Amino acid sequence: MKQFDCFGLDKSNECLWRDGVQIALPPKPFAVLRYLVDNPGRLITHDELLDALWPETYVQPQVLRTYMLELRKVLGDDAGKPRFIQTLPKRGYCFVAPVTDQAADSARDVPRPMATPPANVDPIVDRDDELDRLTKHSDLAAAGQRQIVFVSGEAGIGKTALIEAFCAKARSSATIAAGQCVEGLGAKESYYPVTEALGQLCASADGKRACQVLAKIAPLWLPALGRDSEPSANDGQPAAQRTAADLCGALEELAQDKPLLLVFEDVHWADDCTLELISALARRRAPAKLMIVATCRHHEGAANRALKSLKQDLLMRRLGIEIALAPLGKIAVNQLLSRHLEQDALPSGLDGFVYRHSEGNPLFVIAILEHLIAQHVLVRDGQGAEWRQLETFPEIESEVPAELAQMIEVEIERLAPGEQRILEAASLMSIAFPAWAVAAALDADTAETEEKCDELARRLYFLHRAGSDELPDGTHSAFYVFAHGLYREVLYQRQSSSRRSRRHVRIAERLGTLFRGREADVAREMAMHYEAACEWLRAANALRAAAWRAHQRASHAEETELLEHAMKLAKNLGDVDRASCEQGIRTELHRARQPVA
Repeated sequence: MKQFDCFGLDKSNECLWRDGVQIALPPKPFAVLRYLVDNPGRLITHDELLDALWPETYVQPQVLRTYMLELRKVLGDDAGKPRFIQTLPKRGYCFVAPVTDQAADSARDVPRPMATPPANVDPIVDRDDELDRLTKHSDLAAAGQRQIVFVSGEAGIGKTALIEAFCAKARSSATIAAGQCVEGLGAKESYYPVTEALGQLCASADGKRACQVLAKIAPLWLPALGRDSEPSANDGQPAAQRTAADLCGALEELAQDKPLLLVFEDVHWADDCTLELISALARRRAPAKLMIVATCRHHEGAANRALKSLKQDLLMRRLGIEIALAPLGKIAVNQLLSRHLEQDALPSGLDGFVYRHSEGNPLFVIAILEHLIAQHVLVRDGQGAEWRQLETFPEIESEVPAELAQMIEVEIERLAPGEQRILEAASLMSIAFPAWAVAAALDADTAETEEKCDELARRLYFLHRAGSDELPDGTHSAFYVFAHGLYREVLYQRQSSSRRSRRHVRIAERLGTLFRGREADVAREMAMHYEAACEWLRAANALRAAAWRAHQRASHAEETELLEHAMKLAKNLGDVDRASCEQGIRTELHRARQPVA
């Protein structure tokens, strides 16, 4: 355990503690922090950090800035007056806080064995605090203080599983009804999830009373449920005159004696009438044992301006609260895997591998686990035998698990064709990409492309704006980050080879234009794009240019590595070009391998 100030860096379990409380920190920011803490008091250059954490992958230096912003937010650090991470402009970073070694608290650091959950229960882990908050607000509702709770998080983070666990606890003391918002129905059918929830109420054990209350206070709602209303003064009015005010009164009447819990799932797809009903129920002052729990995605709600406005207004007026679900930590991933494999001791390295590739998303955790089993990487010898690792763990990015690929593909298909092209072009870089590269790949205007990327970053939970960079000509270009590498891989693979090749070449050529006269500075990156496009000669020549720059820096190991890679690429050339290229590379390799004087 590395200790600095009130923080503890637990390297064995890959998590951060502050005053004994675990802080959620995704794998990549954790890796950056760990390297800085392991090397306190000295300059860590951008290149050193990139080489240490991504030794086999080209990653743009801009991605470091994204992780530093995230780390400073977690640590409460100020870049202007740093207590922990000092930025040395155009050079790198220095961890300036004193660091000490401290024995780990075994009771805290070692994950406890988890019992196998019943087969009919969807297991959740590391959500005790969120369950406690929901229970606290249900207690307030039971005391007559109406409650509105938004449970938010990215797709697959476990919103539904949390709500199901909460409802299982609340079912003995409350009447529960749920409605599901469905994409595309919001514009076609008003009150869709509300009607579903009312149907459940009328069919429940208290259904007779529910129908009586609706008939008395909101009779126009009964026909929408397939039930005839009792004769009343409202007969003859069209169903379109159903009002939120009538329904609010009926729900409050139902919630007078016994708590009423309404769950609306995926309200980022809700129709305006449903949102207006939630707003009205939140603002009414009469006591009612009523609680509404609405799930939504972090960023998807930005596309639904009505939801965004409603949520902000209710939170600001303290008429509602938000419970945001963070990714699971490594200990929780270990526990989740143990539950699904039904064994306490996991195959060596499994939890770390799954944690890195899932970044703590529970849906991704299970999909990756099932992928490993389907690929016979994990096997067991017989019924009741423990799972063991048969083969080395594969590169998940090269073969995204089918369930995840389908889920991601569905989300991409919801976007307009032009937006899909932007994301596909973005995937040609790394997890971080600049707007100018997207514009180059699409042969589009940079300013317009940046505006479109900004709009996507505001709407999509898996894309974030991470800052801007100054280009050699003095202009600035924003850059963005994919929240998950799996999204980038699906976007990359859905493009045809010929289209990818054209776009890679355009990016490489734009790099050469931007750095005209200094092409050697970006030659390695240009080579990566030319190689991806199967432009073997241009890729080999770019690597030779990068090797010459390494030679000028007296970095002979790097120079040799680049030239050996260029020699491999040259073997793809035709006879004439290959002979000429290989002869030049051999001469340069001889130079690189000469003893240093």
